[in-house]
Amino acid sequence: MDTAAEITYRNPPVADKDRYQPFNPNNRCMEADMKIQVRKGSLAEHETEAAVVTHFEGETGLEGAAALLDERSGGLIGDIIRLGDFTGRTNQISVIYTRDGFPVKRIVIAGLGKRADFTLERLRGSYAKAAQQIRSLNIGEFSSALHFRGIDLPLERMAEGVVEGVLLGLYRFLPFKTVDREPNHEIAGFTLLESDEAAYKAVRAAAKTAGIIAAAVSFARDIVSTPANEMTPTDLANEARESAKGKNIRCTVLDAEQMRKLGMNALLGVARGSHAPPQLITLEYRGGKKSSPVIALVGKGITFDSGGISIKPSEKMDLMKTDMAGGAAVIAAVRAAAELGLPLNLVGIVPATENLPGGNAYKPGDILTSLSGRTIEVVTTDAEGRLILADALTYAGRYKPAAIIDLATLTGACVVALGDHVIGMMGTDDGLKQEIREAADLTGEKVWELPLWEEYHELIKGDAADYKNSGGRAGGAITAAAFLSKFTGDTPWVHLDIAGPAWLTKEKPYIPKGASGVGVRLLVQFLRNRYPIGKK
Repeated sequence: MDTAAEITYRNPPVADKDRYQPFNPNNRCMEADMKIQVRKGSLAEHETEAAVVTHFEGETGLEGAAALLDERSGGLIGDIIRLGDFTGRTNQISVIYTRDGFPVKRIVIAGLGKRADFTLERLRGSYAKAAQQIRSLNIGEFSSALHFRGIDLPLERMAEGVVEGVLLGLYRFLPFKTVDREPNHEIAGFTLLESDEAAYKAVRAAAKTAGIIAAAVSFARDIVSTPANEMTPTDLANEARESAKGKNIRCTVLDAEQMRKLGMNALLGVARGSHAPPQLITLEYRGGKKSSPVIALVGKGITFDSGGISIKPSEKMDLMKTDMAGGAAVIAAVRAAAELGLPLNLVGIVPATENLPGGNAYKPGDILTSLSGRTIEVVTTDAEGRLILADALTYAGRYKPAAIIDLATLTGACVVALGDHVIGMMGTDDGLKQEIREAADLTGEKVWELPLWEEYHELIKGDAADYKNSGGRAGGAITAAAFLSKFTGDTPWVHLDIAGPAWLTKEKPYIPKGASGVGVRLLVQFLRNRYPIGKK
Protein backbone atom coordinates (compact mmCIF):
# COMPACT_ATOMS: atom_id res chain seq x y z
CA MET A 1 0.00 0.00 0.00
CA ASP A 2 1.27 3.49 -0.89
CA THR A 3 2.25 5.80 1.94
CA ALA A 4 0.97 9.35 1.57
CA ALA A 5 1.43 12.85 2.87
CA GLU A 6 -1.87 14.67 2.69
CA ILE A 7 -2.30 18.43 2.65
CA THR A 8 -5.78 19.89 2.66
CA TYR A 9 -5.98 23.07 0.65
CA ARG A 10 -8.71 25.15 2.21
CA ASN A 11 -9.38 27.87 -0.27
CA PRO A 12 -10.50 31.16 1.30
CA PRO A 13 -14.27 31.48 1.30
CA VAL A 14 -16.08 34.30 -0.39
CA ALA A 15 -18.85 36.73 0.27
CA ASP A 16 -22.38 35.63 0.98
CA LYS A 17 -24.56 37.44 -1.55
CA ASP A 18 -26.62 39.15 1.17
CA ARG A 19 -23.80 40.25 3.47
CA TYR A 20 -20.09 39.66 3.49
CA GLN A 21 -19.19 37.07 6.09
CA PRO A 22 -15.45 36.54 6.48
CA PHE A 23 -14.50 32.91 6.19
CA ASN A 24 -18.05 31.58 5.81
CA PRO A 25 -17.46 27.84 5.24
CA ASN A 26 -20.67 27.56 3.22
CA ASN A 27 -19.45 29.86 0.47
CA ARG A 28 -16.24 29.04 -1.34
CA CYS A 29 -15.00 30.28 -4.66
CA MET A 30 -13.59 26.97 -5.85
CA GLU A 31 -12.58 23.46 -4.85
CA ALA A 32 -13.55 23.45 -1.17
CA ASP A 33 -11.19 21.47 1.05
CA MET A 34 -9.28 20.15 -1.95
CA LYS A 35 -6.74 17.58 -0.82
CA ILE A 36 -3.22 17.72 -2.20
CA GLN A 37 -1.56 14.36 -1.61
CA VAL A 38 2.01 13.24 -2.14
CA ARG A 39 2.28 9.46 -2.36
CA LYS A 40 5.05 6.97 -2.85
CA GLY A 41 4.51 4.87 -5.92
CA SER A 42 4.28 4.78 -9.70
CA LEU A 43 1.73 6.78 -11.67
CA ALA A 44 1.17 3.86 -14.06
CA GLU A 45 0.13 1.62 -11.15
CA HIS A 46 -1.91 4.20 -9.29
CA GLU A 47 -5.69 3.96 -9.56
CA THR A 48 -6.99 7.36 -10.64
CA GLU A 49 -9.71 8.99 -12.72
CA ALA A 50 -7.09 10.90 -14.71
CA ALA A 51 -3.31 10.99 -14.90
CA VAL A 52 -1.63 14.18 -16.15
CA VAL A 53 1.61 13.81 -18.08
CA THR A 54 3.53 16.35 -20.13
CA HIS A 55 5.28 16.46 -23.48
CA PHE A 56 7.63 18.90 -25.20
CA GLU A 57 6.80 20.22 -28.65
CA GLY A 58 8.68 18.72 -31.58
CA GLU A 59 9.88 15.62 -29.72
CA THR A 60 8.81 12.15 -30.77
CA GLY A 61 10.17 10.25 -27.79
CA LEU A 62 8.39 10.10 -24.45
CA GLU A 63 10.01 10.24 -21.04
CA GLY A 64 9.28 9.62 -17.38
CA ALA A 65 5.70 8.89 -16.43
CA ALA A 66 4.49 9.53 -19.99
CA ALA A 67 6.76 6.81 -21.36
CA LEU A 68 5.68 4.36 -18.67
CA LEU A 69 1.99 5.06 -19.19
CA ASP A 70 2.43 4.76 -22.95
CA GLU A 71 4.04 1.34 -22.56
CA ARG A 72 1.44 0.06 -20.10
CA SER A 73 -1.47 1.37 -22.18
CA GLY A 74 -0.30 -0.19 -25.42
CA GLY A 75 1.06 2.97 -27.04
CA LEU A 76 -1.98 5.24 -26.71
CA ILE A 77 0.08 8.39 -26.11
CA GLY A 78 2.54 7.65 -28.90
CA ASP A 79 -0.36 7.11 -31.32
CA ILE A 80 -1.83 10.61 -31.00
CA ILE A 81 1.64 12.15 -31.30
CA ARG A 82 2.47 10.17 -34.45
CA LEU A 83 -0.90 11.04 -35.98
CA GLY A 84 -0.27 14.74 -35.30
CA ASP A 85 -3.33 15.12 -33.07
CA PHE A 86 -1.06 16.28 -30.27
CA THR A 87 2.07 18.33 -30.95
CA GLY A 88 3.00 19.49 -27.46
CA ARG A 89 2.54 23.20 -28.14
CA THR A 90 2.27 25.38 -25.05
CA ASN A 91 -0.88 24.69 -23.02
CA GLN A 92 -2.28 22.19 -25.55
CA ILE A 93 -4.38 19.55 -23.77
CA SER A 94 -5.57 16.16 -25.03
CA VAL A 95 -7.57 13.52 -23.17
CA ILE A 96 -7.02 9.83 -23.93
CA TYR A 97 -9.43 7.16 -22.69
CA THR A 98 -7.78 3.90 -21.68
CA ARG A 99 -9.02 0.34 -21.95
CA ASP A 100 -10.80 -1.70 -19.28
CA GLY A 101 -8.62 -3.03 -16.50
CA PHE A 102 -6.07 -0.21 -16.64
CA PRO A 103 -5.90 1.62 -13.26
CA VAL A 104 -5.64 5.02 -15.00
CA LYS A 105 -9.05 5.71 -16.57
CA ARG A 106 -7.92 8.73 -18.58
CA ILE A 107 -4.56 10.08 -19.62
CA VAL A 108 -4.43 13.88 -19.88
CA ILE A 109 -1.40 15.02 -21.85
CA ALA A 110 -0.34 18.64 -21.50
CA GLY A 111 1.96 20.51 -23.88
CA LEU A 112 4.95 22.42 -22.52
CA GLY A 113 6.14 24.00 -25.77
CA LYS A 114 9.73 23.62 -26.88
CA ARG A 115 12.15 22.23 -24.32
CA ALA A 116 14.60 25.08 -24.89
CA ASP A 117 11.92 27.59 -23.91
CA PHE A 118 10.78 25.80 -20.77
CA THR A 119 10.09 27.93 -17.69
CA LEU A 120 8.29 27.50 -14.39
CA GLU A 121 5.64 29.84 -15.77
CA ARG A 122 4.92 27.39 -18.61
CA LEU A 123 4.76 24.53 -16.14
CA ARG A 124 2.21 26.39 -13.99
CA GLY A 125 0.17 27.25 -17.05
CA SER A 126 0.14 23.73 -18.48
CA TYR A 127 -1.01 22.16 -15.23
CA ALA A 128 -3.62 24.89 -14.78
CA LYS A 129 -5.08 24.16 -18.22
CA ALA A 130 -5.01 20.41 -17.53
CA ALA A 131 -6.83 20.89 -14.22
CA GLN A 132 -9.46 23.09 -15.89
CA GLN A 133 -10.02 20.45 -18.59
CA ILE A 134 -10.42 17.77 -15.93
CA ARG A 135 -12.95 19.89 -14.03
CA SER A 136 -14.94 20.44 -17.22
CA LEU A 137 -15.30 16.63 -17.46
CA ASN A 138 -16.75 16.56 -13.93
CA ILE A 139 -13.94 14.35 -12.67
CA GLY A 140 -13.46 14.32 -8.90
CA GLU A 141 -9.72 13.66 -8.61
CA PHE A 142 -6.57 13.31 -10.67
CA SER A 143 -2.89 12.49 -10.32
CA SER A 144 0.52 13.21 -11.80
CA ALA A 145 4.24 12.62 -11.40
CA LEU A 146 7.30 14.80 -11.97
CA HIS A 147 9.99 13.43 -14.28
CA PHE A 148 11.79 15.89 -16.56
CA ARG A 149 14.99 15.11 -18.41
CA GLY A 150 17.55 17.87 -18.92
CA ILE A 151 15.70 20.57 -16.97
CA ASP A 152 18.03 22.51 -14.71
CA LEU A 153 15.54 23.29 -11.94
CA PRO A 154 15.31 21.80 -8.45
CA LEU A 155 12.59 19.17 -8.06
CA GLU A 156 10.95 21.07 -5.22
CA ARG A 157 10.68 24.18 -7.43
CA MET A 158 8.96 22.09 -10.09
CA ALA A 159 6.58 20.59 -7.54
CA GLU A 160 5.68 24.04 -6.23
CA GLY A 161 4.99 25.21 -9.78
CA VAL A 162 2.71 22.25 -10.49
CA VAL A 163 0.66 22.64 -7.30
CA GLU A 164 0.40 26.42 -7.70
CA GLY A 165 -0.73 25.98 -11.29
CA VAL A 166 -3.43 23.49 -10.32
CA LEU A 167 -4.80 25.46 -7.37
CA LEU A 168 -4.64 28.91 -8.92
CA GLY A 169 -5.91 27.65 -12.25
CA LEU A 170 -9.03 26.23 -10.63
CA TYR A 171 -9.91 29.49 -8.85
CA ARG A 172 -13.35 30.99 -9.53
CA PHE A 173 -15.26 33.84 -7.89
CA LEU A 174 -18.95 32.94 -8.01
CA PRO A 175 -20.69 33.90 -4.74
CA PHE A 176 -22.94 36.57 -6.21
CA LYS A 177 -24.12 34.51 -9.20
CA THR A 178 -27.63 33.14 -8.73
CA VAL A 179 -28.91 33.03 -12.34
CA ASP A 180 -27.32 31.04 -15.18
CA ARG A 181 -24.58 30.00 -12.84
CA GLU A 182 -22.30 27.38 -14.38
CA PRO A 183 -22.29 23.97 -12.66
CA ASN A 184 -20.10 24.14 -9.59
CA HIS A 185 -18.12 20.97 -10.26
CA GLU A 186 -15.49 20.44 -7.62
CA ILE A 187 -12.25 18.51 -7.72
CA ALA A 188 -11.77 16.81 -4.40
CA GLY A 189 -8.15 15.78 -4.72
CA PHE A 190 -4.87 15.96 -6.60
CA THR A 191 -2.10 13.42 -6.00
CA LEU A 192 1.59 13.61 -6.88
CA LEU A 193 3.38 10.26 -7.13
CA GLU A 194 7.06 9.87 -6.31
CA SER A 195 8.96 6.60 -5.82
CA ASP A 196 12.32 7.93 -4.58
CA GLU A 197 12.45 8.47 -0.79
CA ALA A 198 14.54 11.67 -0.83
CA ALA A 199 12.55 13.13 -3.69
CA TYR A 200 9.30 12.19 -1.94
CA LYS A 201 10.25 14.29 1.09
CA ALA A 202 11.20 17.26 -1.08
CA VAL A 203 7.97 17.08 -3.08
CA ARG A 204 5.92 16.73 0.07
CA ALA A 205 7.43 19.90 1.58
CA ALA A 206 7.06 21.77 -1.70
CA ALA A 207 3.39 20.82 -2.04
CA LYS A 208 2.68 22.14 1.45
CA THR A 209 4.45 25.41 0.67
CA ALA A 210 2.61 25.83 -2.61
CA GLY A 211 -0.73 25.19 -0.91
CA ILE A 212 -0.09 27.94 1.62
CA ILE A 213 0.95 30.43 -1.03
CA ALA A 214 -1.94 29.57 -3.36
CA ALA A 215 -4.40 30.01 -0.49
CA ALA A 216 -2.96 33.45 0.21
CA VAL A 217 -3.25 34.46 -3.46
CA SER A 218 -6.85 33.24 -3.58
CA PHE A 219 -7.61 35.18 -0.41
CA ALA A 220 -6.31 38.34 -2.07
CA ARG A 221 -8.32 37.62 -5.22
CA ASP A 222 -11.46 37.16 -3.13
CA ILE A 223 -11.31 40.46 -1.31
CA VAL A 224 -10.29 42.41 -4.42
CA SER A 225 -13.20 40.88 -6.35
CA THR A 226 -15.74 41.63 -3.63
CA PRO A 227 -17.78 44.76 -4.46
CA ALA A 228 -17.11 47.95 -2.54
CA ASN A 229 -20.46 47.90 -0.75
CA GLU A 230 -19.37 44.57 0.75
CA MET A 231 -15.70 45.46 1.23
CA THR A 232 -15.59 48.74 3.10
CA PRO A 233 -12.52 49.83 5.07
CA THR A 234 -14.11 48.23 8.13
CA ASP A 235 -14.67 44.97 6.24
CA LEU A 236 -11.07 45.01 5.05
CA ALA A 237 -9.90 45.49 8.63
CA ASN A 238 -12.09 42.58 9.70
CA GLU A 239 -10.53 40.42 6.99
CA ALA A 240 -7.10 41.33 8.33
CA ARG A 241 -8.17 40.37 11.84
CA GLU A 242 -9.53 37.04 10.61
CA SER A 243 -6.37 36.32 8.64
CA ALA A 244 -4.30 36.81 11.81
CA LYS A 245 -6.32 34.40 13.96
CA GLY A 246 -4.53 31.23 14.95
CA LYS A 247 -1.21 32.50 13.63
CA ASN A 248 1.76 34.30 15.11
CA ILE A 249 0.37 37.63 13.89
CA ARG A 250 -0.73 40.61 15.91
CA CYS A 251 -3.36 42.75 14.21
CA THR A 252 -4.09 46.30 15.36
CA VAL A 253 -6.45 48.77 13.72
CA LEU A 254 -6.40 52.51 14.32
CA ASP A 255 -9.62 54.47 13.90
CA ALA A 256 -10.03 58.04 12.71
CA GLU A 257 -9.67 59.58 16.17
CA GLN A 258 -6.45 57.68 16.87
CA MET A 259 -5.09 58.73 13.48
CA ARG A 260 -6.06 62.34 14.19
CA LYS A 261 -4.11 62.30 17.45
CA LEU A 262 -1.07 60.98 15.58
CA GLY A 263 -1.36 63.67 12.90
CA MET A 264 -2.21 61.46 9.91
CA ASN A 265 -3.95 64.30 8.13
CA ALA A 266 -3.09 63.17 4.60
CA LEU A 267 -4.96 59.89 5.09
CA LEU A 268 -7.79 61.61 6.96
CA GLY A 269 -8.05 64.25 4.25
CA VAL A 270 -8.81 61.59 1.65
CA ALA A 271 -11.34 59.93 3.97
CA ARG A 272 -13.37 63.09 4.64
CA GLY A 273 -15.82 62.66 1.76
CA SER A 274 -16.96 59.18 2.80
CA HIS A 275 -19.33 58.08 5.58
CA ALA A 276 -17.33 54.84 5.86
CA PRO A 277 -14.74 55.36 8.60
CA PRO A 278 -11.07 54.98 7.62
CA GLN A 279 -8.89 52.27 9.17
CA LEU A 280 -5.14 51.94 9.55
CA ILE A 281 -4.45 48.21 9.58
CA THR A 282 -1.19 46.87 11.00
CA LEU A 283 -0.16 43.22 10.98
CA GLU A 284 2.98 42.25 12.91
CA TYR A 285 4.58 38.85 12.47
CA ARG A 286 7.53 38.09 14.75
CA GLY A 287 9.22 35.01 13.34
CA GLY A 288 12.81 36.15 13.78
CA LYS A 289 15.01 37.02 16.71
CA LYS A 290 14.01 40.03 18.81
CA SER A 291 17.19 41.76 17.70
CA SER A 292 16.53 41.10 14.02
CA PRO A 293 15.40 44.04 11.88
CA VAL A 294 11.90 44.39 10.51
CA ILE A 295 10.80 44.27 6.88
CA ALA A 296 7.88 46.62 6.25
CA LEU A 297 5.25 46.01 3.57
CA VAL A 298 2.82 48.84 2.85
CA GLY A 299 -0.27 48.39 0.67
CA LYS A 300 -2.72 50.94 -0.69
CA GLY A 301 -6.20 50.21 0.63
CA ILE A 302 -8.63 52.47 -1.25
CA THR A 303 -11.73 50.28 -1.14
CA PHE A 304 -13.46 52.50 -3.70
CA ASP A 305 -12.04 55.40 -5.68
CA SER A 306 -14.47 57.76 -7.38
CA GLY A 307 -11.73 60.34 -7.82
CA GLY A 308 -13.37 62.52 -5.17
CA ILE A 309 -14.15 66.11 -6.20
CA SER A 310 -11.90 65.51 -9.25
CA ILE A 311 -14.36 62.80 -10.20
CA LYS A 312 -13.46 60.08 -12.68
CA PRO A 313 -15.39 59.35 -15.88
CA SER A 314 -18.25 56.93 -15.27
CA GLU A 315 -16.88 54.39 -17.74
CA LYS A 316 -15.14 51.59 -15.85
CA MET A 317 -15.56 53.36 -12.52
CA ASP A 318 -17.05 50.09 -11.26
CA LEU A 319 -13.54 48.62 -11.39
CA MET A 320 -12.39 51.10 -8.75
CA LYS A 321 -13.38 48.51 -6.14
CA THR A 322 -9.96 47.06 -7.00
CA ASP A 323 -8.02 50.07 -5.73
CA MET A 324 -7.19 48.15 -2.57
CA ALA A 325 -5.32 45.36 -4.40
CA GLY A 326 -2.02 46.47 -2.90
CA GLY A 327 -3.47 46.27 0.60
CA ALA A 328 -4.96 42.85 -0.14
CA ALA A 329 -1.55 41.61 -1.32
CA VAL A 330 0.13 42.84 1.86
CA ILE A 331 -2.41 41.18 4.16
CA ALA A 332 -2.11 37.94 2.18
CA ALA A 333 1.70 38.02 2.14
CA VAL A 334 1.95 38.48 5.91
CA ARG A 335 -0.49 35.61 6.36
CA ALA A 336 1.59 33.36 4.09
CA ALA A 337 4.89 34.30 5.76
CA ALA A 338 3.44 33.36 9.15
CA GLU A 339 1.99 30.06 7.92
CA LEU A 340 5.30 29.16 6.27
CA GLY A 341 7.12 30.02 9.51
CA LEU A 342 9.67 32.24 7.78
CA PRO A 343 12.43 33.35 10.18
CA LEU A 344 11.95 37.11 9.97
CA ASN A 345 10.17 40.00 11.62
CA LEU A 346 7.57 41.49 9.34
CA VAL A 347 5.08 44.32 9.53
CA GLY A 348 2.29 44.91 7.04
CA ILE A 349 0.58 48.30 7.00
CA VAL A 350 -2.60 49.05 5.05
CA PRO A 351 -4.20 52.51 5.11
CA ALA A 352 -7.83 51.87 4.18
CA THR A 353 -10.46 54.39 3.14
CA GLU A 354 -12.87 55.32 0.38
CA ASN A 355 -12.31 58.36 -1.86
CA LEU A 356 -15.69 59.96 -2.49
CA PRO A 357 -17.06 63.45 -3.20
CA GLY A 358 -19.26 65.09 -0.56
CA GLY A 359 -19.88 68.26 1.34
CA ASN A 360 -16.98 67.51 3.65
CA ALA A 361 -14.62 66.11 0.99
CA TYR A 362 -11.14 67.50 0.53
CA LYS A 363 -10.72 69.77 -2.47
CA PRO A 364 -8.17 70.79 -5.07
CA GLY A 365 -6.14 73.58 -3.56
CA ASP A 366 -6.34 72.24 -0.01
CA ILE A 367 -3.09 71.86 1.93
CA LEU A 368 -2.67 68.83 4.19
CA THR A 369 -0.08 68.39 6.92
CA SER A 370 1.10 64.78 6.83
CA LEU A 371 2.25 62.59 9.70
CA SER A 372 5.83 63.46 8.75
CA GLY A 373 5.10 67.14 9.31
CA ARG A 374 5.61 67.89 5.64
CA THR A 375 2.84 69.74 3.87
CA ILE A 376 1.10 68.66 0.69
CA GLU A 377 -0.78 70.82 -1.77
CA VAL A 378 -3.71 68.98 -3.33
CA VAL A 379 -3.64 69.48 -7.08
CA THR A 380 -6.19 66.77 -7.77
CA THR A 381 -8.24 64.65 -5.39
CA ASP A 382 -7.83 61.74 -7.82
CA ALA A 383 -4.20 61.38 -6.76
CA GLU A 384 -5.32 60.11 -3.37
CA GLY A 385 -3.34 56.87 -3.13
CA ARG A 386 -0.03 58.63 -2.67
CA LEU A 387 -1.57 60.74 0.11
CA ILE A 388 -2.65 57.79 2.22
CA LEU A 389 0.63 56.03 1.48
CA ALA A 390 2.59 59.10 2.60
CA ASP A 391 1.24 58.70 6.12
CA ALA A 392 1.54 54.90 6.03
CA LEU A 393 5.17 55.04 4.88
CA THR A 394 5.99 57.52 7.64
CA TYR A 395 4.25 55.24 10.12
CA ALA A 396 6.28 52.27 8.83
CA GLY A 397 9.44 54.23 9.63
CA ARG A 398 8.59 53.98 13.32
CA TYR A 399 9.52 50.30 13.16
CA LYS A 400 13.02 51.26 11.97
CA PRO A 401 12.76 48.69 9.15
CA ALA A 402 15.66 47.29 7.18
CA ALA A 403 13.59 47.77 4.03
CA ILE A 404 10.19 49.10 2.96
CA ILE A 405 8.27 47.76 -0.03
CA ASP A 406 4.99 49.34 -1.01
CA LEU A 407 2.42 48.02 -3.47
CA ALA A 408 -0.29 50.14 -5.00
CA THR A 409 -2.64 50.36 -7.93
CA LEU A 410 -1.28 53.86 -8.09
CA THR A 411 -1.32 55.28 -11.61
CA GLY A 412 -2.96 54.81 -14.96
CA ALA A 413 0.28 56.23 -16.30
CA CYS A 414 2.05 52.99 -15.38
CA VAL A 415 -0.51 51.02 -17.39
CA VAL A 416 0.10 53.32 -20.37
CA ALA A 417 3.85 52.83 -20.02
CA LEU A 418 4.00 49.07 -19.36
CA GLY A 419 0.60 47.60 -20.20
CA ASP A 420 -1.43 45.12 -18.18
CA HIS A 421 1.20 42.45 -17.64
CA VAL A 422 4.09 44.20 -15.88
CA ILE A 423 4.61 45.79 -12.46
CA GLY A 424 6.36 49.14 -12.53
CA MET A 425 9.27 49.23 -10.07
CA MET A 426 11.03 52.28 -8.69
CA GLY A 427 13.12 52.71 -5.59
CA THR A 428 16.15 54.04 -3.79
CA ASP A 429 18.19 50.88 -3.22
CA ASP A 430 19.76 48.90 -6.07
CA GLY A 431 20.30 45.79 -3.95
CA LEU A 432 16.66 45.68 -2.89
CA LYS A 433 15.50 46.17 -6.48
CA GLN A 434 17.70 43.28 -7.58
CA GLU A 435 16.16 41.04 -4.92
CA ILE A 436 12.72 41.92 -6.26
CA ARG A 437 13.86 41.08 -9.81
CA GLU A 438 15.11 37.67 -8.67
CA ALA A 439 11.80 36.94 -6.97
CA ALA A 440 9.98 38.06 -10.12
CA ASP A 441 11.99 35.64 -12.26
CA LEU A 442 10.88 32.72 -10.07
CA THR A 443 7.23 33.68 -9.74
CA GLY A 444 6.54 34.99 -13.24
CA GLU A 445 5.19 38.25 -11.79
CA LYS A 446 7.16 40.52 -14.08
CA VAL A 447 8.68 43.81 -12.92
CA TRP A 448 10.30 46.55 -14.94
CA GLU A 449 12.28 49.42 -13.46
CA LEU A 450 11.46 53.00 -14.31
CA PRO A 451 13.96 55.80 -13.53
CA LEU A 452 13.62 57.98 -10.48
CA TRP A 453 15.99 60.80 -11.43
CA GLU A 454 16.19 64.20 -9.81
CA GLU A 455 14.46 65.90 -12.74
CA TYR A 456 11.24 64.10 -11.80
CA HIS A 457 11.47 65.29 -8.21
CA GLU A 458 11.38 68.89 -9.42
CA LEU A 459 7.91 68.25 -10.83
CA ILE A 460 6.31 67.53 -7.44
CA LYS A 461 7.68 70.54 -5.57
CA GLY A 462 4.79 72.58 -4.22
CA ASP A 463 4.10 76.26 -4.77
CA ALA A 464 2.27 76.92 -1.52
CA ALA A 465 3.38 73.76 0.34
CA ASP A 466 6.37 71.43 0.49
CA TYR A 467 5.05 69.11 -2.21
CA LYS A 468 2.09 68.77 -4.52
CA ASN A 469 0.30 65.50 -5.06
CA SER A 470 0.58 65.47 -8.85
CA GLY A 471 3.38 66.33 -11.22
CA GLY A 472 1.11 66.28 -14.26
CA ARG A 473 0.56 63.70 -16.99
CA ALA A 474 4.14 63.43 -18.23
CA GLY A 475 5.95 60.60 -16.40
CA GLY A 476 2.99 60.24 -14.06
CA ALA A 477 4.04 56.87 -12.61
CA ILE A 478 7.52 58.21 -11.90
CA THR A 479 6.45 61.51 -10.31
CA ALA A 480 4.06 59.55 -8.08
CA ALA A 481 6.98 57.44 -6.88
CA ALA A 482 9.10 60.58 -6.46
CA PHE A 483 6.37 61.90 -4.17
CA LEU A 484 6.34 58.70 -2.10
CA SER A 485 10.12 58.80 -1.72
CA LYS A 486 9.78 61.96 0.36
CA PHE A 487 8.23 59.90 3.15
CA THR A 488 10.62 56.93 3.35
CA GLY A 489 13.64 58.68 4.87
CA ASP A 490 16.94 56.86 4.45
CA THR A 491 15.37 53.40 4.59
CA PRO A 492 15.99 51.20 1.52
CA TRP A 493 12.70 51.40 -0.34
CA VAL A 494 11.01 49.96 -3.42
CA HIS A 495 7.68 51.04 -4.86
CA LEU A 496 5.68 48.57 -6.97
CA ASP A 497 2.93 50.04 -9.14
CA ILE A 498 0.56 47.13 -9.79
CA ALA A 499 -2.16 49.13 -11.58
CA GLY A 500 -1.79 47.07 -14.77
CA PRO A 501 -1.73 43.42 -13.64
CA ALA A 502 -4.00 43.74 -10.57
CA TRP A 503 -7.16 43.25 -12.66
CA LEU A 504 -7.11 41.43 -15.99
CA THR A 505 -9.65 41.81 -18.79
CA LYS A 506 -8.44 38.60 -20.42
CA GLU A 507 -7.62 35.43 -18.52
CA LYS A 508 -4.24 33.75 -18.44
CA PRO A 509 -3.74 30.01 -17.90
CA TYR A 510 -3.67 30.18 -14.10
CA ILE A 511 -5.02 33.71 -13.62
CA PRO A 512 -8.72 34.26 -14.23
CA LYS A 513 -10.29 37.28 -15.81
CA GLY A 514 -10.63 39.75 -12.96
CA ALA A 515 -8.57 39.94 -9.77
CA SER A 516 -5.15 38.35 -10.18
CA GLY A 517 -3.78 38.50 -6.63
CA VAL A 518 -0.61 39.98 -8.10
CA GLY A 519 2.17 40.79 -5.68
CA VAL A 520 1.45 38.05 -3.15
CA ARG A 521 3.75 35.43 -4.65
CA LEU A 522 6.33 38.10 -5.50
CA LEU A 523 6.50 39.37 -1.92
CA VAL A 524 6.55 35.90 -0.40
CA GLN A 525 9.33 34.76 -2.73
CA PHE A 526 11.35 37.88 -1.90
CA LEU A 527 10.98 37.08 1.80
CA ARG A 528 11.83 33.40 1.27
CA ASN A 529 14.96 34.33 -0.67
CA ARG A 530 16.17 36.77 1.96
CA TYR A 531 15.13 34.71 4.97
CA PRO A 532 15.14 31.03 3.98
CA ILE A 533 13.78 28.55 6.51
CA GLY A 534 16.68 27.22 8.54
CA LYS A 535 18.64 30.46 8.32
CA LYS A 536 20.08 31.48 11.66
